[in-house]
Amino acid sequence: MNQIAKDWIDYEVLDTGNREKLERWNDVILRRPDPVAIWPIENDTQWNKADAFYHRSNQGGGHWEFKKPLKEFWTIQYKDLRFKISPTGFKHTGLFPEQASNWDFMMKTIAQAKAEGKKDIKILNLFAYTGGATMACSKAGAEEVVHVDASKGINEWAKENMRLNHLEDHKIRFIVDDVMKFIQREIRRGRKYDGIVMDPPSYGRGPKNEVWKLENSLYELVHEASKLLSDDPLFLIVNCYTTGFSLCTLDEVMKRAIIQPGTIEVGENLLPVTNQNGILPCGIFGRWTPKK
Repeated sequence: MNQIAKDWIDYEVLDTGNREKLERWNDVILRRPDPVAIWPIENDTQWNKADAFYHRSNQGGGHWEFKKPLKEFWTIQYKDLRFKISPTGFKHTGLFPEQASNWDFMMKTIAQAKAEGKKDIKILNLFAYTGGATMACSKAGAEEVVHVDASKGINEWAKENMRLNHLEDHKIRFIVDDVMKFIQREIRRGRKYDGIVMDPPSYGRGPKNEVWKLENSLYELVHEASKLLSDDPLFLIVNCYTTGFSLCTLDEVMKRAIIQPGTIEVGENLLPVTNQNGILPCGIFGRWTPKK
C-alpha cells in the first residue's frame, strides 16, 4: 500500500534526476542530493534557476551554494499545520514533506477516536526530529504528545514549530534522550500510549555519543516500543529510510515484533514530481492497527 503526499500547496518537487531533486519550498527553489533519483535529468533549464544548490563532498557532508541571499528561515503550510524551514549544513531543511501522508492518517484516526468517545489520547513520537507528527497529533486533539529526540537543538526547533502552530497551551513534552533508553524507562514506569510513531535514522549518535545502527536495532526497537501500547490502541507507525531494507523485511519485523494482534500494512512513501508527472520514492513505512 503506497501513499503519495499529494496535497501540498507550499511544497513541490519540480524535477528529479542525476541523484538530485529540485524542490520549491514556498517561493524558494532548492537543489539537493537524492540518491534514489538515478535517472538522467532530461532538461536542465529549470535546474539552473535554483536559489540554492547543495554540493555533496566526496569526503562526506557538503555545503550550500547560494545563488541569491535567502532568509535564515521561512515558513511553509500544510493544511492547518505550519513549519519552520531552514537549509542546514547536512542538506536537510527541517522537514520531510513525504510524511504528510502519515500526518493525515494520524489526524484522521485521532479525530475519529475522539468522535467515538475515546478520551485522554496519548501519543509517543520517537526520533521525533522537528515535530511534524507531534504537531499533527496535538492539533488533531491528542491530550498529550511525548516528543523524544536525542538532539537538544532539534528539540528547540520543534518548540518553534509548536509556537508557529499556536499549540503552547497543549500538553507536549519535549524530551532529549536516547530512544531505547527512554523506552525501557517508560516500560518500567508502566506508561502506556494509544499511538506510537517512529522515524529512526539509518545511522546516528545519541546525546552521550551512543552509536545507533538501524539494521542492528530495528526488531528490538519495534518489539520494545510495542510494549508501551495501551489496551485500546490506535496505531504504531514505523518509517524506514535504509535502502537495504525491503518492504517484506519491514513487514516481517513488525509481524514478529509487535505483541498485540492487529493488521499490518507496508508501503512506500512517495512524492509527486511535477515534471512528466513522475514520482519520487522517499523510503518505506509500516503501519500497525488493532483488530476491531
